[in-house]
Amino acid sequence: MAYQAPKKSLGQHFLKDHNIAKKIVCSISPGSKNILEVGPGKGILTRFLAEKNNINLKLVEIDKAYVDLLRQKYPAVSEVIHDDFLKLDLKHVFEGKFNIIGNFPYHISSQIFFRILENRDTINEIIGMVQKEVALRITSPPGNKTYGILSVLLQAYYNIEFLFTVNPAVFEPPPKVKSAVIRLKRNSLVKLPCNESVFMLLVKTCFNQRRKMLRNSLKNAFPEMDYNEKIYQKRPEQLSVNDFVYLAASIERTRNN
Repeated sequence: MAYQAPKKSLGQHFLKDHNIAKKIVCSISPGSKNILEVGPGKGILTRFLAEKNNINLKLVEIDKAYVDLLRQKYPAVSEVIHDDFLKLDLKHVFEGKFNIIGNFPYHISSQIFFRILENRDTINEIIGMVQKEVALRITSPPGNKTYGILSVLLQAYYNIEFLFTVNPAVFEPPPKVKSAVIRLKRNSLVKLPCNESVFMLLVKTCFNQRRKMLRNSLKNAFPEMDYNEKIYQKRPEQLSVNDFVYLAASIERTRNN
């Protein structure tokens, strides 16, 4: 008897348009070997991924019912992992580096990207479908109101492209907002030229008080700094990634003197 997928999901909007699914899968860079699909659900992306030659494909799915469905439909997939991606030990999924693809659940998409950042030396490329608002935020340049924590942190380590918009009608159930597909490719930077922990704390501190000038938002977190320099009169959305690197390096030098 054929396995029937559950009628209820864990809040995810499932893609039903096969042309869009194929377009997403075709966005993966040629030569990709190790691929982890996040939240495959009923497996519409999996279908096209499984057709690719010479790849080591693994899936991670939190819903046990869909895990059973995927194992039945795609026996050639290397492994269907029944786990929460946010809790999965990504360093032991593959031997070596890998790429990620998925229709990311809206309510945890930002958490997924922070998890990717934690494993940035292992994850080479991400093809992700997210809420369009999140896609615009991640790809936003400085000077834009959508430019924020994820913009800076991801752009520091990845080259990011906005690929295309996806309309609600191609999902079941249809979301109330548009979606978009973005591609992130790990850049050649092995390590930022500053203390990376300071860099991340600096970015988060600035944007948590984004309406304030830097000299006002940073003085409690970094009281040792001299805030007379002109850059501290700016607001965080006015700073480039390199500006944040410069400030993090300045903080590190001051602490070491």
